Amino acid sequence: MNKEVAVIFDMDGVICHTNPYHSLAFRTFFSGHNLNPTDEEFAQHMYGKSNSYILSHFFKRPVSGDELSQMEQEKEGLFRKIYEPHIEPIAGIVAFIADLAQNGVKLGVATSAPYANLELILGKIDIREQLGSILASEDVKKHKPDPEVYLSSAKNLGVLPENCLVFEDSFSGVSAALNAGMKVVGVLSSHSKAELPPCSLYIEDYTDLSYDKISNLFK
Repeated sequence: MNKEVAVIFDMDGVICHTNPYHSLAFRTFFSGHNLNPTDEEFAQHMYGKSNSYILSHFFKRPVSGDELSQMEQEKEGLFRKIYEPHIEPIAGIVAFIADLAQNGVKLGVATSAPYANLELILGKIDIREQLGSILASEDVKKHKPDPEVYLSSAKNLGVLPENCLVFEDSFSGVSAALNAGMKVVGVLSSHSKAELPPCSLYIEDYTDLSYDKISNLFK
Protein backbone atom coordinates (compact mmCIF):
# COMPACT_ATOMS: atom_id res chain seq x y z
CA MET A 1 0.00 0.00 0.00
CA ASN A 2 1.28 3.43 -0.92
CA LYS A 3 -0.88 5.47 1.45
CA GLU A 4 -0.44 5.66 5.21
CA VAL A 5 -2.98 3.48 6.97
CA ALA A 6 -3.90 2.78 10.58
CA VAL A 7 -5.52 -0.01 12.55
CA ILE A 8 -7.28 1.00 15.77
CA PHE A 9 -8.42 -1.50 18.40
CA ASP A 10 -11.11 -1.19 21.00
CA MET A 11 -10.01 -2.94 24.22
CA ASP A 12 -12.81 -4.81 26.02
CA GLY A 13 -13.80 -7.81 23.95
CA VAL A 14 -11.24 -6.93 21.27
CA ILE A 15 -7.82 -7.17 22.91
CA CYS A 16 -9.02 -9.31 25.84
CA HIS A 17 -12.18 -11.22 26.76
CA THR A 18 -12.97 -8.85 29.62
CA ASN A 19 -16.76 -8.72 29.30
CA PRO A 20 -17.54 -11.70 31.58
CA TYR A 21 -15.44 -10.05 34.30
CA HIS A 22 -17.12 -6.68 33.77
CA SER A 23 -20.45 -8.45 34.16
CA LEU A 24 -19.29 -10.05 37.39
CA ALA A 25 -17.98 -6.72 38.69
CA PHE A 26 -21.21 -4.94 37.81
CA ARG A 27 -23.30 -7.69 39.42
CA THR A 28 -21.25 -7.37 42.60
CA PHE A 29 -21.54 -3.58 42.46
CA PHE A 30 -25.29 -3.54 41.77
CA SER A 31 -25.97 -6.17 44.43
CA GLY A 32 -24.35 -3.83 46.94
CA HIS A 33 -26.81 -1.16 45.81
CA ASN A 34 -29.86 -3.50 45.96
CA LEU A 35 -30.19 -3.84 42.18
CA ASN A 36 -30.38 -7.13 40.24
CA PRO A 37 -30.31 -6.59 36.45
CA THR A 38 -31.20 -9.52 34.19
CA ASP A 39 -28.79 -11.09 31.69
CA GLU A 40 -30.84 -9.54 28.88
CA GLU A 41 -30.53 -6.07 30.40
CA PHE A 42 -26.78 -6.54 30.76
CA ALA A 43 -26.38 -7.58 27.13
CA GLN A 44 -28.43 -4.64 25.89
CA HIS A 45 -27.21 -1.89 28.20
CA MET A 46 -23.67 -2.75 29.29
CA TYR A 47 -21.36 -4.06 26.55
CA GLY A 48 -19.64 -1.23 24.72
CA LYS A 49 -21.35 1.46 26.78
CA SER A 50 -19.74 4.12 28.96
CA ASN A 51 -20.08 3.89 32.73
CA SER A 52 -22.14 7.10 32.77
CA TYR A 53 -24.70 5.49 30.47
CA ILE A 54 -24.73 2.16 32.32
CA LEU A 55 -25.10 3.65 35.78
CA SER A 56 -27.72 6.18 34.69
CA HIS A 57 -29.72 3.45 32.95
CA PHE A 58 -29.77 0.98 35.82
CA PHE A 59 -30.30 3.57 38.55
CA LYS A 60 -33.05 5.09 36.36
CA ARG A 61 -31.77 8.63 36.89
CA PRO A 62 -28.86 10.76 35.71
CA VAL A 63 -25.59 9.80 37.40
CA SER A 64 -22.89 12.42 36.86
CA GLY A 65 -20.22 14.54 38.47
CA ASP A 66 -18.73 13.43 41.78
CA GLU A 67 -21.32 10.69 42.20
CA LEU A 68 -20.36 9.18 38.83
CA SER A 69 -16.67 9.35 39.72
CA GLN A 70 -17.26 7.64 43.05
CA MET A 71 -19.45 4.88 41.59
CA GLU A 72 -17.07 4.37 38.67
CA GLN A 73 -14.09 4.01 41.00
CA GLU A 74 -15.99 1.47 43.07
CA LYS A 75 -17.10 -0.65 40.11
CA GLU A 76 -13.83 -0.45 38.14
CA GLY A 77 -11.84 -1.24 41.27
CA LEU A 78 -13.94 -4.40 41.63
CA PHE A 79 -13.30 -5.23 37.96
CA ARG A 80 -9.52 -4.85 38.23
CA LYS A 81 -9.38 -6.97 41.38
CA ILE A 82 -11.51 -9.72 39.79
CA TYR A 83 -9.82 -9.64 36.37
CA GLU A 84 -6.12 -9.22 37.21
CA PRO A 85 -5.43 -12.96 37.76
CA HIS A 86 -7.10 -13.82 34.44
CA ILE A 87 -5.61 -11.32 31.97
CA GLU A 88 -4.98 -13.03 28.64
CA PRO A 89 -5.01 -11.64 25.09
CA ILE A 90 -7.50 -12.92 22.53
CA ALA A 91 -5.78 -15.64 20.49
CA GLY A 92 -3.40 -14.32 17.83
CA ILE A 93 -3.66 -10.60 18.52
CA VAL A 94 -0.10 -10.04 19.77
CA ALA A 95 1.40 -11.68 16.65
CA PHE A 96 -1.08 -9.83 14.43
CA ILE A 97 -0.15 -6.46 15.92
CA ALA A 98 3.56 -7.24 15.49
CA ASP A 99 2.94 -8.15 11.83
CA LEU A 100 1.04 -4.90 11.23
CA ALA A 101 3.79 -2.84 12.87
CA GLN A 102 6.48 -4.56 10.81
CA ASN A 103 4.58 -3.59 7.67
CA GLY A 104 4.41 0.09 8.63
CA VAL A 105 0.78 0.21 9.75
CA LYS A 106 0.13 2.82 12.42
CA LEU A 107 -1.58 1.40 15.50
CA GLY A 108 -3.82 2.70 18.24
CA VAL A 109 -6.19 1.71 21.03
CA ALA A 110 -9.46 3.59 21.64
CA THR A 111 -11.51 2.41 24.59
CA SER A 112 -14.52 3.60 26.58
CA ALA A 113 -12.85 2.16 29.69
CA PRO A 114 -10.87 4.31 32.15
CA TYR A 115 -7.08 4.60 31.95
CA ALA A 116 -6.56 2.43 35.03
CA ASN A 117 -8.09 -0.56 33.22
CA LEU A 118 -6.02 0.14 30.12
CA GLU A 119 -2.85 0.36 32.19
CA LEU A 120 -3.67 -2.94 33.89
CA ILE A 121 -4.05 -4.75 30.58
CA LEU A 122 -1.13 -3.08 28.78
CA GLY A 123 1.01 -3.96 31.78
CA LYS A 124 0.41 -7.66 31.10
CA ILE A 125 0.14 -7.77 27.29
CA ASP A 126 3.24 -6.73 25.37
CA ILE A 127 1.85 -4.37 22.71
CA ARG A 128 2.39 -0.89 24.17
CA GLU A 129 5.56 -0.10 22.21
CA GLN A 130 3.77 -0.57 18.89
CA LEU A 131 0.93 1.82 19.77
CA GLY A 132 1.10 5.35 18.40
CA SER A 133 -2.15 6.45 20.05
CA ILE A 134 -3.73 5.34 23.33
CA LEU A 135 -7.08 6.90 24.25
CA ALA A 136 -9.40 6.07 27.15
CA SER A 137 -12.66 7.45 28.53
CA GLU A 138 -10.89 10.40 30.17
CA ASP A 139 -9.79 11.66 26.73
CA VAL A 140 -13.24 12.31 25.24
CA LYS A 141 -16.30 14.40 25.99
CA LYS A 142 -18.66 12.22 23.96
CA HIS A 143 -18.63 8.44 24.20
CA LYS A 144 -19.35 5.78 21.58
CA PRO A 145 -21.43 5.66 19.35
CA ASP A 146 -20.17 9.23 18.94
CA PRO A 147 -17.08 9.07 16.66
CA GLU A 148 -14.94 11.40 18.81
CA VAL A 149 -12.53 8.77 20.16
CA TYR A 150 -11.88 7.34 16.69
CA LEU A 151 -11.51 10.72 14.99
CA SER A 152 -9.09 11.75 17.75
CA SER A 153 -7.15 8.51 17.26
CA ALA A 154 -6.84 9.14 13.51
CA LYS A 155 -5.61 12.67 14.22
CA ASN A 156 -3.05 11.37 16.74
CA LEU A 157 -1.78 8.85 14.18
CA GLY A 158 -1.72 11.37 11.32
CA VAL A 159 -3.96 9.21 9.14
CA LEU A 160 -7.18 10.17 7.35
CA PRO A 161 -10.31 8.51 8.82
CA GLU A 162 -11.05 6.76 5.53
CA ASN A 163 -7.63 5.09 5.75
CA CYS A 164 -8.34 3.63 9.20
CA LEU A 165 -9.56 0.13 10.01
CA VAL A 166 -11.18 -0.44 13.41
CA PHE A 167 -11.63 -3.68 15.36
CA GLU A 168 -14.79 -3.53 17.48
CA ASP A 169 -17.09 -5.98 19.27
CA SER A 170 -20.14 -3.91 20.32
CA PHE A 171 -23.01 -2.19 18.53
CA SER A 172 -22.07 1.23 19.89
CA GLY A 173 -18.38 0.70 19.09
CA VAL A 174 -18.98 -0.42 15.50
CA SER A 175 -21.39 2.49 15.10
CA ALA A 176 -18.77 4.93 16.40
CA ALA A 177 -16.19 3.72 13.88
CA LEU A 178 -18.69 3.83 11.00
CA ASN A 179 -19.76 7.31 12.11
CA ALA A 180 -16.09 8.31 11.86
CA GLY A 181 -16.02 7.15 8.23
CA MET A 182 -13.79 4.15 8.97
CA LYS A 183 -13.95 0.52 7.92
CA VAL A 184 -14.70 -1.99 10.67
CA VAL A 185 -13.87 -5.59 11.50
CA GLY A 186 -16.45 -7.07 13.85
CA VAL A 187 -14.93 -9.19 16.64
CA LEU A 188 -17.58 -11.75 17.62
CA SER A 189 -16.59 -12.07 21.27
CA SER A 190 -19.78 -10.61 22.75
CA HIS A 191 -22.30 -10.45 19.92
CA SER A 192 -23.32 -12.27 16.76
CA LYS A 193 -23.13 -10.79 13.25
CA ALA A 194 -26.87 -10.10 13.38
CA GLU A 195 -26.44 -8.02 16.54
CA LEU A 196 -23.84 -5.68 14.99
CA PRO A 197 -24.08 -3.07 12.24
CA PRO A 198 -22.66 -4.28 8.89
CA CYS A 199 -18.86 -4.72 9.01
CA SER A 200 -16.27 -5.30 6.27
CA LEU A 201 -15.19 -8.55 7.94
CA TYR A 202 -16.07 -10.65 10.99
CA ILE A 203 -13.64 -12.69 13.11
CA GLU A 204 -13.76 -14.95 16.16
CA ASP A 205 -10.08 -14.31 16.97
CA TYR A 206 -6.87 -13.23 15.22
CA THR A 207 -5.22 -16.57 14.54
CA ASP A 208 -5.86 -16.45 10.77
CA LEU A 209 -5.23 -12.73 10.31
CA SER A 210 -2.16 -11.03 8.87
CA TYR A 211 -1.22 -7.77 7.22
CA ASP A 212 -1.58 -9.42 3.81
CA LYS A 213 -5.07 -10.72 4.61
CA ILE A 214 -6.46 -7.34 5.65
CA SER A 215 -4.56 -5.10 3.22
CA ASN A 216 -7.28 -5.45 0.58
CA LEU A 217 -9.76 -3.85 3.03
CA PHE A 218 -7.89 -0.57 2.55
CA LYS A 219 -8.32 -0.57 -1.24
